[in-house]
Amino acid sequence: MQFKILSVVGARPNFIKVAPIHHALSAYSDIEHIICHTGQHFDSRMSDVFFNELGLPVPDYNLEISGGSHADQTARIMIAFEEVMLETEPDIVLVVGDVNSTLACSLVAAKLEVKVVHVEAGLRSFDRSMPEEINRMVTDVISDMLFVTEESGLKNLLKEGKSKEQIFFTGNVMIDSLVRLQPKFEMSQIFSELKVTPCEYVLCTFHRPANVDSKEFLLELQAVLNKIAEKNTIVFPIHPRTKFNLENWEMIKGFSDRVLLTDPIGYIDFLALAGKAKLIITDSGGIQEESTFMGIQCITVRDNTERPVTVDIGTNQLLGRDLQKVSEAALAVLDGKIKKGAIPELWDGKAAERIAAILHTELLKSN
Repeated sequence: MQFKILSVVGARPNFIKVAPIHHALSAYSDIEHIICHTGQHFDSRMSDVFFNELGLPVPDYNLEISGGSHADQTARIMIAFEEVMLETEPDIVLVVGDVNSTLACSLVAAKLEVKVVHVEAGLRSFDRSMPEEINRMVTDVISDMLFVTEESGLKNLLKEGKSKEQIFFTGNVMIDSLVRLQPKFEMSQIFSELKVTPCEYVLCTFHRPANVDSKEFLLELQAVLNKIAEKNTIVFPIHPRTKFNLENWEMIKGFSDRVLLTDPIGYIDFLALAGKAKLIITDSGGIQEESTFMGIQCITVRDNTERPVTVDIGTNQLLGRDLQKVSEAALAVLDGKIKKGAIPELWDGKAAERIAAILHTELLKSN
């Protein structure tokens, strides 16, 4: 008996999470793993390079759907993905994370009565103004199997009425990718390319609309980064959305020479930079996890986080969008006032193996 698992990728974090699952599923000769790329990330620097670096095969399907409002993009993905579903007839649809592709494809699968598996389930920021929060909540409601990365996910799902039999604490597949590629990023040439000294710079990333779509916020952020740059060089890979706004508001030239603005950086080179940073300042979700695993100081510029374990036991500080607090905390870290942290439970590089084994058992039982 041959089983089919159809996995969905759409944006940068999805590739990082599906890659280790793909490698783990390859150990089962009776499972055919099909990958559908929705095309949600329209910039090849944010997408194509990841397939090469992560060892993912060329997707079996590429829907090439990007841009548009949340409703427009979600609807177009649903229509196109339904055709893929009808053609492939999978036994399971596997979705990861919290992007629009995750929501759209899980909805299609549920309506076609195909089992939905959500990897990285149960994370909650409790802030419904975040589109990702809506995506997470709806996906979890209609999912049949939920794989969680941290204890908060277990508690949230049980509180929301999911049964214990549906929930599996397997660890964090994002860490699997990091562990697997560690030998490669330790050989990265990014330091010489950027002319920065390991452990002597601050790494900065910003992409969330709540932050980068505000001219007032970006002006204040620019002032804060210029101040921090007086003590340490800052490496700032600019997300396409952030770059568009900085250019539109003619702010690019306002950065200090010690703030190195770069194009988006590939996964391996970015991990190399993150692993040798003195401090990371970000509004990302995944970077909170990677920095905690690597023991790197991280300041998250958001009012909430769906990854509380990175704050509770990790090296992450959640400081809100008050950039004065961010500046003070950053300067304190650079002066040696660091937060001690530990690696969360089951963040051991083997989460995908556990997920693949559970899925294989489930498929055999359902046959």
